[in-house]
Amino acid sequence: MNVEKQRIVFVDYIRVVACFLVMLVHASESFYAADSSGLAGNVSMLANEANRFWVALYDGALGRISVPLFMVVSAFLLVPLRPGTSMKAFYRRRFQRILPPMLCFMLLYTFLPLLWGQMSWEQSLNDLKMLPFTFPSMAGHLWFMYPLISLYLIIPVVSPWLERASASDERLFLGFFLLSTLAPWLTRFVSADLWGCCFWNPYFGMLYYCSGYLGYLVLAHYIRCHLTWSRSRRLRIGALCFVVGAVFSGWSFWHAGVPGRVIETPMLEWSWEFCTPNVLLCTFGAFLLFSCITQRQAPRWITELSKLSFGMYLMHLLFLSNLSALFVAGDVAHPLLPVWLAIPCIALLSFLCCALTTKLLSLLPGSKWFIG
Repeated sequence: MNVEKQRIVFVDYIRVVACFLVMLVHASESFYAADSSGLAGNVSMLANEANRFWVALYDGALGRISVPLFMVVSAFLLVPLRPGTSMKAFYRRRFQRILPPMLCFMLLYTFLPLLWGQMSWEQSLNDLKMLPFTFPSMAGHLWFMYPLISLYLIIPVVSPWLERASASDERLFLGFFLLSTLAPWLTRFVSADLWGCCFWNPYFGMLYYCSGYLGYLVLAHYIRCHLTWSRSRRLRIGALCFVVGAVFSGWSFWHAGVPGRVIETPMLEWSWEFCTPNVLLCTFGAFLLFSCITQRQAPRWITELSKLSFGMYLMHLLFLSNLSALFVAGDVAHPLLPVWLAIPCIALLSFLCCALTTKLLSLLPGSKWFIG
């Protein structure tokens, strides 16, 4: 399938929905942040039972699939490489698309929040100094760019294997990947020294090379090339996997969160890492459900939003952080609207602001260099 000339309809829907879910996640963070930043930091606190439930629903049950869906879509479209594509050519094309916008927005997040008083000059200059090593302090969502770059780096390496691998070979690898998703829980609740990890080898444990977003890459290829289920079976299994994964993600946050008590954010979000069994299950189910879309052509507004989604993702915290402050109005227990309505309203308004801004920017010459 020539993805440059023929758009894959359900992939466009995934991009739009995943982009909105990212904003839903960050809108939810305003309601369990324990400081004035408006986003969840190292510690969190839930003000009341309403915040506890609705954050668990929006951020946990619904929003956790956003990042993995982006990863699966990237792999679904790019793997295996087209015949004759060299590693150098692949890198040039992919990185020309994502690195200039990434660098542009890293600079914007380093200085632009100064205009509305969200950061000091000291913080801004420190962010600038650290740009070669990490994302700006006001742009936590840009962490995603580094795993995405890593995924692009490994695609030409694994692509030849995927072209030759049988369905059973890929299922075997996916079994190792599934086992690796237990590592965050085992590390937290059983032993930090898991499967060979220790202070002199802190990262490269037994399943290191079968873990992380590489697993989503292989899953995407397996679904595209080897999964031959009927549409009705995809609907049934997809719905079941999505619901089970979503319920567990939402319950885990609700169970760990006690209103009025300060808690370390990793303990509150203990099952929310993107490579955990529940998130993997939920993402797999959601992708199957989207793949059941049978439209031959998506509505024009879906296609347009899909094309704009990268720029929207990059800029969304510039809008969302200010909209969150407006809705919260300094009191997360009593926002301007009830929390069940405030969270989706913040996300939707952010989404619309980003869509309009990105569309206007796309009309400028050379816009691909700063919005992708």
